[in-house]
Amino acid sequence: MTELARLKFYATQPHPCSYLPEEQATTLFLDPSQPMDVKVYAELSDVGFRRSGDHLYRPHCQRCTACIPARIPADRFIPTRQQRRIIKRNEEIQVRAVRPSFNEEYYGLYARYIEQRHADGDMYPPSREQFTTFLVRDLPFSRFYEFREQGRLLAIAVTDVLPNGLSAVYTFYDPDEERRSLGRYAILWQVGETARLGLGAVYLGYWIRNCRKMNYKTQYRPIELFVNQRWVVLS
Repeated sequence: MTELARLKFYATQPHPCSYLPEEQATTLFLDPSQPMDVKVYAELSDVGFRRSGDHLYRPHCQRCTACIPARIPADRFIPTRQQRRIIKRNEEIQVRAVRPSFNEEYYGLYARYIEQRHADGDMYPPSREQFTTFLVRDLPFSRFYEFREQGRLLAIAVTDVLPNGLSAVYTFYDPDEERRSLGRYAILWQVGETARLGLGAVYLGYWIRNCRKMNYKTQYRPIELFVNQRWVVLS
């Protein structure tokens, strides 16, 4: 195991929180001079770190502990009746793994998603530079999972394939296909893919109880939360 204590980390100055407007956030980053090693990444994911672009980070706020890392243990996941309906509704979708890249088809879907679903967020307005910096990174473990039906692109799940599981970096999808619940389906598919690959869990990022955009993650059971430096099953 990598000696994580030997790694260098840097904390940002406090800044407005993207999820809880009344809070000030501080973020802890792995030293950017450290190579993006998949084993280090996997070990850091097990203590709550995430990837954004070329950076591994974790919230490091002094007053607030609302951001709690969450993961779905793939071998123990049991879909609810509603989740089974979502899977059946999308059974004609074909999924293909490709290396991250920029093209106008991908960007067009991303731009429509941000404009219609996240116009109130800090990623609005979308831009080609933002898309590339955030998602199109030349990393050997990163994948774009294309979700298509009869050739039409419906969604892309940006996912990192790690030794301990799949890390769900970001998903964007056709905002006009609301009935399909594509965001939920992408998570369900990744749980199935994690099990198929014989890996441990899908790392979902942070669960925030009082943030509508982030509290949906407890709909997947069992769900494990990283609390007091250990993973515990949410009862």
